[in-house]
Amino acid sequence: MDKRTISRNDKTTELATFYLGDALCGIDIRSIQEINRLIDMTRVPQAPDYVLGVLNLRGEIVTVIDLGKKLGLSPATITSNSKNIIINYQNENVGLLVDKIGDVLEIDTRNIEPAPANLEEIQGRFFKGVLKDKKVLVGILDLDEALKDKDQ
Repeated sequence: MDKRTISRNDKTTELATFYLGDALCGIDIRSIQEINRLIDMTRVPQAPDYVLGVLNLRGEIVTVIDLGKKLGLSPATITSNSKNIIINYQNENVGLLVDKIGDVLEIDTRNIEPAPANLEEIQGRFFKGVLKDKKVLVGILDLDEALKDKDQ
């Protein structure tokens, strides 16, 4: 995986924001390959409960996970607002099912604060930090922590 991270050495970066329930989260936009609506998937027998299945995206196999469930929240309810954020994680295409997409924010990285112990019922260990933006907290997701196997 390309290990681009949000660094306080960079003055600005762009965050793609999305919702998991009521929690507003963001990831560095450079981590995203594309965002699309959920298309037909094939279930994977004996996969962890947060793995929804796999799909064929222009000849590439993408494992789709319910990001909310992976982070210990309730399972996603698939609606017309649900989106699939496609990233490349450890040389594998992964789709992150989210409840809806927010805005792209250009942020000053010096405004990132340490993550609290919990943010909207999500454990703080899943976040690199938080950004306070216009009275809203944006949790900056740590993809490595969020996507690693529970046994690690």
